[in-house]
Amino acid sequence: MQKDLPESILQFGTGKFLRCFADLFAEEANGTEQPVGRVVVLQSTGNARVRQLRARGCRYHVAIRGLQHGERTDRVEVVQSISRALATSEDWQEVLQVARSSVLRAVVSNTTEAGFRLEDDDPPGASPPRSFPAKLLAVLQARHESGRPGLVILPCELLDDNADRLLELVLEQAARWRVSEDTVAWLRSECRWHNTLVDRIVSAPGADDPLATDDPLYAVAEPFALWLVEGLVESAVALPGLASHPSVQTVERLEPYCLRKVRILNGAHTALVAKAMPLGFQTVRQAVLDKDVGSWLESLLFGEIVPALEGRTDDPEQFARETLERFANPFLEHRLADIALHHEVKRQTRLVPTRDEYRRRFGRMPRLLDDLLGSS
Repeated sequence: MQKDLPESILQFGTGKFLRCFADLFAEEANGTEQPVGRVVVLQSTGNARVRQLRARGCRYHVAIRGLQHGERTDRVEVVQSISRALATSEDWQEVLQVARSSVLRAVVSNTTEAGFRLEDDDPPGASPPRSFPAKLLAVLQARHESGRPGLVILPCELLDDNADRLLELVLEQAARWRVSEDTVAWLRSECRWHNTLVDRIVSAPGADDPLATDDPLYAVAEPFALWLVEGLVESAVALPGLASHPSVQTVERLEPYCLRKVRILNGAHTALVAKAMPLGFQTVRQAVLDKDVGSWLESLLFGEIVPALEGRTDDPEQFARETLERFANPFLEHRLADIALHHEVKRQTRLVPTRDEYRRRFGRMPRLLDDLLGSS
């Protein structure tokens, strides 16, 4: 029974992506001979989702719908790998108790790109600290002070070198708090920080889906799922069930995969928010199936984004074609309003670098990207 499994993962983020990704992977692994364990999830903004999870006993549904190897997939999974849901604003001392646990093995996060920043007003001893890196530092500091071993850190934010950048922020916060040199050395050497790349399109269910009425946490995911982890081999000992999951792969270098995914798939998403939402489109599929918007997106991808990536990543043109096919998934209603969250940060990380690199490479501005971004 899952309730007998240890709480091995502390997760910053309660959104539907992680619920259809890491938490579903844990659910699937827990049914094998190499269970991952259970997940304690944290909500840092408000407590609405925590209340929803608690009301349902941390049990929810995920529909997997789409085409897989040319075959139609349409099934519903019940996920109950989450053991507890905590709001950092209300349950911070309980969070620190989890940090001190002897069975805790890993930290997973998805705070979006906007979470990777420090707050000027974030004093030591705050309950809780304000920024995500400060919260993570407080968790790790409590763990070190309790004499526990380091943790595996697996950030899922869509940023290049996400674990390296997160460690830098944590260390900067440690300097601001004047954390002991012993703790800083422990953060660097005993905790294992792994850059990752995540890929799965997740959306809210349609209004006419009967499960949507009964389960406010219900979400829909495409069959495709990929979690690339840089250098997981040694850390796999801590979470063998996760490391052996078919959607989790270890790579020596993430950069080419990150570049391709963030600039093409996520870049196309962010471009559609700017282009299609003002025209009244509500979902990705509606936009790409529209003759004018679909043609515009193809021109953007194959005329400007792919050329800027040629020679730097593996077959960006083929990846762009697969992306368009995934966007047109008839089972998935990926809402542009959801993608629009933290839109300005996403523009700066997903589109602006492509525009600037295209200009340097070809000596002229990419027309469509330049029109879309304006003076960004």
